[in-house]
Amino acid sequence: MRPCLRWPDKRLRSVAAPVEAIDDEVRAHWADMIDTMEAMPGVGLAAVQIGVMRALAVVDASESRGKAVCMANPKVLHASVQLRPHAEASPNLPGLSALIARPRAVTVEFLNEAGELEERDFVGLWATSVQHQIDHLAGRMYFDHLSKVKRDMLLRKARKLA
Repeated sequence: MRPCLRWPDKRLRSVAAPVEAIDDEVRAHWADMIDTMEAMPGVGLAAVQIGVMRALAVVDASESRGKAVCMANPKVLHASVQLRPHAEASPNLPGLSALIARPRAVTVEFLNEAGELEERDFVGLWATSVQHQIDHLAGRMYFDHLSKVKRDMLLRKARKLA
């Protein structure tokens, strides 16, 4: 398990570097990320959340767990028009959450564990988590989807909790 960066660490606002190839170092990062995600417990983790500035993410929204999808350079190709509201949180801002509406389904392209380009459809909580991780890789946080008033209130609470 790796420690998560604490907001407002500037790395959380940085864009992750693309991954050129899947190698043992990438696989080791994914293994650490899965262990960290399971320990939180959470349904996804982006590498930047643990200070690894590479475009890597893991997602596991399965009921039974142990079905993590490992992604490098994930990007949304298609998103549904229908939105799905869900309470989102982050280990980078512990103790806080906000209701965020994101597309209910997405098609995502990424390099998989075999180093092959894969397209996969994600629905429901899987789709929410994938989009949340892609935001992290682009230097965005879930609260960026809130109105200015709600975002400011959430960040005030974060400062009080710190």
